[in-house]
Amino acid sequence: MIINTNYSAISSARQLMDSQAMLNRSLARLSSGSRLVNPADNAAGAAVSARLDAQVNRTQAASDNVGNAISFSQTQDGYLSKVAKALDRMSELSMLALDETKSDTDRGLYNTEFLNLGTFITKTAQRDFNGVSMFAGTNIGVSISSEGDSFSYSGVNLSTGASYTAATGTTISTTTNATTALSKVKDAITQLAKDRATVGANQSALNMYSEQLGVSKDNLIAANSRIKDVNVADESTNYARFNILVQAGTVMLAQANSTPKSALRLLE
Repeated sequence: MIINTNYSAISSARQLMDSQAMLNRSLARLSSGSRLVNPADNAAGAAVSARLDAQVNRTQAASDNVGNAISFSQTQDGYLSKVAKALDRMSELSMLALDETKSDTDRGLYNTEFLNLGTFITKTAQRDFNGVSMFAGTNIGVSISSEGDSFSYSGVNLSTGASYTAATGTTISTTTNATTALSKVKDAITQLAKDRATVGANQSALNMYSEQLGVSKDNLIAANSRIKDVNVADESTNYARFNILVQAGTVMLAQANSTPKSALRLLE
């Protein structure tokens, strides 16, 4: 029986400190909802989680870029649908001007509307989306992945397209002019059909990329969650266990500290 060194108390104190540390860790995880309260909890997991967080953010940014490109495409097609109506009316006016029962004065009235519609198409060619021309015929690079991969969005040319400028540069003031105008407008309508098909193909591809990014983001988030998010059910069980160990360790430490008192009885 010794007094100076109480090994039982020392051992109980150490185990109590270990249990208290685990209890504190469990409390931190439950209160934060994260298994990675500090990097020491899972050094490799913390590194992987950091990379996944960055990739999720890049994927969301790419998704935003694709969404903006889809809006660009929808706006572009909206303008083209109005150009289609204008060309349809111009072809109709050209046919009306071919009527030999009408005078050149009558054709002049048709020509006024024809020219105004041509001006409308010319003005439409100058429209932009957030400062980016929609009808300059330039391909646009759209980022479609977290690694910066790009999709080439095919451009549409209204400003210098031969078919459109040829149609808007004609008149129907005479039957001869109306014949020429009708041919040019029909060519422009054919070109417009191709351009709208191009816009539709662009939009279809962008919608696919948008869905792909959404699936990728969901899976990245799920993978990251398995690394850093706490399982509340499991951690609650751990918390209860460590809480009991702390309480039991406190009682046992008190008992261990009282054990040397029995040595006093030998001195009585």
